[in-house]
Amino acid sequence: MMKNETHAETVCPKCGKVYYDAPALSRADNETLICPDCGIRESLSVFGLSEEEQEHIINTIHRTYKAQ
Repeated sequence: MMKNETHAETVCPKCGKVYYDAPALSRADNETLICPDCGIRESLSVFGLSEEEQEHIINTIHRTYKAQ
């Protein structure tokens, strides 16, 4: 998929936010599709990072992605 392609509007069942990017597969049940940010949070929680640290990483990813 090209960077400028988007998916249909979808609501994340985990956080309730609307997202347009490709979904992530939840680690909780390996079935539920969740938003990319919740997917990142689930991945980072394995490392024991605080919510604040996780948000900082997600914000950095968003800034970097928008800059490209």
